[in-house]
Amino acid sequence: MTLKPAVRLSRRISEIGREAWNACASNPAYAGNPFMLYDFLHAAEEANCAVEKTGWGPQHLSVEDEAGRVAAVMPLYLKSHSQGEYVFDHAWADAYERAGGRYYPKLLSAAPFTPATGPRLLVRPDIDADEGRALLLGGALAVCERYEVSSLHVNFPTEAEWRWMGGQGLALREGQQYHWENRGYADFEAFLGALSSGRRKTIRRERRDAQAEVEIHCLTGAALTEEHWDAFFAFYMDTGSRKWGRPYLTRMFFSLLGERMADRVLLVMARRGGRWIAGSLNLIGDDCLYGRNWGCVEDVPFLHFELCYYQAIEWAIDHGLPRVEAGAQGQHKIARGYLPKPVYSAHYIADPALREPVERFLRQEREGVEQEMEWLAEEYSPFRQED
Repeated sequence: MTLKPAVRLSRRISEIGREAWNACASNPAYAGNPFMLYDFLHAAEEANCAVEKTGWGPQHLSVEDEAGRVAAVMPLYLKSHSQGEYVFDHAWADAYERAGGRYYPKLLSAAPFTPATGPRLLVRPDIDADEGRALLLGGALAVCERYEVSSLHVNFPTEAEWRWMGGQGLALREGQQYHWENRGYADFEAFLGALSSGRRKTIRRERRDAQAEVEIHCLTGAALTEEHWDAFFAFYMDTGSRKWGRPYLTRMFFSLLGERMADRVLLVMARRGGRWIAGSLNLIGDDCLYGRNWGCVEDVPFLHFELCYYQAIEWAIDHGLPRVEAGAQGQHKIARGYLPKPVYSAHYIADPALREPVERFLRQEREGVEQEMEWLAEEYSPFRQED
């Protein structure tokens, strides 16, 4: 199928449309990544989370085939800051602006507020992937030049996309997260059996203490109600205030998520004395459970570990999912079975005066990240040595 060379820019995903977007985002090669589906991205716009006034101006790209049907799409945002990205370039911005440059605005391709790996160059399955990717990336670079912005950043792409973009001349960055992998465990006890005796005892004690005074409910699909979203939004806002952070998501976003993606949502909630006191939000992919947000209004020892890590592992085992991604940061996850794994980003810097030092830094950083992951896995893995 031949593609038209023109790339279209849309300032709302609704201009592309649900059917056309999902024809590309639902490519089986992407294993059902929920963050690239139309409903998630549209909810972020409709609920005023990823819009111009929050510094996330949509600039989505699309390519059509010769029949006029959308054949490839790319989520793209004009950013006036670097918040909510989880790939940190603040030092680059500071250095460039101290030297007299203007770093913001910049272009970003990512799932808003979501440090989860997934496709960013979305090509319909009957279209040549490299041809679609080349048109989308070329379009993004043309937008970069047209707007005279400093840079284009593609955060948390798949490894295949990352390597392909490196071949197109983008600078490559590597980071790390902590993921749990399902080694065919029959149940949670089988997972514990793969750990050292000390870790087994610690996890059993943490689960016992966390569950002692609370009821835990795993909610998805029709079981989700506005009562649950009211409670979870209170947890989410409390977490933001504790971390001196800026809450990115509005109350409306969670209602839209429950209304349009309920079967992709797993909400793990804890209740004590008839009152919801804590919860964790996960999204369900075809091959992964993605941990997203956590919050509480009462402190219970080890409840964070229970709701975010252990319940996620148990649910993934019960539903045959190969892995759990528990979000950004947190070396404490290693002791709970989540081992270091690489995550990726790719960067185009327009000004050679900034591009060259950034590329040197990234080469050194990649070496350091890979060495650290290897060291952490060897020194702190909770699994028995023979495993």
